[in-house]
Amino acid sequence: MNFDPQTLRYDEKGLIPAIAQDHASGQVLMMAWMNQDAVAQTLATGRVTYWSRSRQAFWVKGETSGHVQKLVDFRLDCDRDCLLLLVEQSGPACHTRRQSCFYTAVREGDEVELMAPLTDQA
Repeated sequence: MNFDPQTLRYDEKGLIPAIAQDHASGQVLMMAWMNQDAVAQTLATGRVTYWSRSRQAFWVKGETSGHVQKLVDFRLDCDRDCLLLLVEQSGPACHTRRQSCFYTAVREGDEVELMAPLTDQA
């Protein structure tokens, strides 16, 4: 059965949440939004492409930073309203230079940073 991006359940703005997870470690890296064209482009190129709500434009992950996400597996949840992208991440996934955007925990009412920004290797 061929997959058709039109069969996904997008929100009223034509977007669907996409969670990026490192395929090897299982670490959740980030969450961003995709529209139908971003889904199609990701599947066609193997380079993860999101929809930037602030810029109202496509965002090919790593295009400017070099921190590319190569698609390994593309999964749909049971309701077809959320995506799980298993990726091969090159460099940090977060714009803060952390491996994951989920680097802050709330423990006993306090925010705790779980990871420091990555430093450049000379």
